[in-house]
Amino acid sequence: MLPGFIDVHDHLADVRRNVLDLRTWGPLANLAYGVTMVLDPSPLSIDMLTYEDLSDTGQMLGSRIHSTGPAIFSFNDFKSYGEVLSVLSRYPRHYRTRNLKEYRTGNRRVREWVAIASKELGLLPTTEGALAMKLDLSQIMDGFAGNEHALVAYPLSKDVVQLVAQTRVSYTMTLGITNGGPEGQDYYLALNHPHDDPKLNRFSPHYVVDIKTLARDWHDPREYLFPRIAEGGAQVARAGGLLGVGSHGEMPGLGYHWEMQAYAAGGMTPREVLRAATIGSAETIGRQDEFGSIEPGKYADLIVLDRNPLEDIRNTLALRQVMKNGRLYEAATLDEIWPRARPLEPLWFWSDRPADATRSQASTDQPSR
Repeated sequence: MLPGFIDVHDHLADVRRNVLDLRTWGPLANLAYGVTMVLDPSPLSIDMLTYEDLSDTGQMLGSRIHSTGPAIFSFNDFKSYGEVLSVLSRYPRHYRTRNLKEYRTGNRRVREWVAIASKELGLLPTTEGALAMKLDLSQIMDGFAGNEHALVAYPLSKDVVQLVAQTRVSYTMTLGITNGGPEGQDYYLALNHPHDDPKLNRFSPHYVVDIKTLARDWHDPREYLFPRIAEGGAQVARAGGLLGVGSHGEMPGLGYHWEMQAYAAGGMTPREVLRAATIGSAETIGRQDEFGSIEPGKYADLIVLDRNPLEDIRNTLALRQVMKNGRLYEAATLDEIWPRARPLEPLWFWSDRPADATRSQASTDQPSR
């Protein structure tokens, strides 16, 4: 038994904007694979705040949803600290979020204003270096609480490891996508051939599975850099630093398990990976007092496995049951088994298949009356 997994970098791309969809499939897939909570670090609109409420109140089944609210970009064109403080104040006061995402907002002075205003307002600002080490390191030194995507230098020197560890900045590597080399997800797609996996197809529209799994770039395994980047993450963790786990949402649910395997490819032990995926991710988004471990006073989010992940991190896929907020579901089906016994309502894409070509042809061959 483990705490539910927490994905701290999940762009819920399937969630519709402007028109609310209570049967959206991404959060369902997350929950079925044991990811009980996600943070979208750039939802593009405030609609995600409504989905958060729908999930929290039980009107929409799936993983818990949190977000940063609309991210801060260079087009905000801040000219003073007062402007930054004014814009950021809407996040805790109106959006009711404690998280913020900043994307290269002007020069370093402006980015420092964002970090200072966040501290004043009680926000946890996260950012990324876009594969630029200088930007990564300067943002860490300037006080951002989170640093997403890979630190692309390898091996990481001791001073960088200590900087990340001692500042307690959360490092989320997202090895499945940008890491300075080929995307890690392509490695796991080629390794696992998931296209015909029954569970994946139960919780994902088949045309999405086709797009995501059939036409991918092939690389010689020697070309992949993510295990070397993951080695840096292992060094940070062993120096006392904070690691979170984020899948980027490329393959809802299943992709999170591949991300954990990618962490292990850099030498992290299964216990270290599981810590990053649970309490480490909870601390990353400032919710370690509510989630991330199984103890009195925390929300009842947990998973039950048939095999021990401490022996092999791939055993996290041996899911039997998943619990969110005290409700227990069969992991293979998301049929609720406690406190009520009821099956998952059919999803719209279960019958979304092409017409039977043979039957269609036969009907056209019939003589007219």
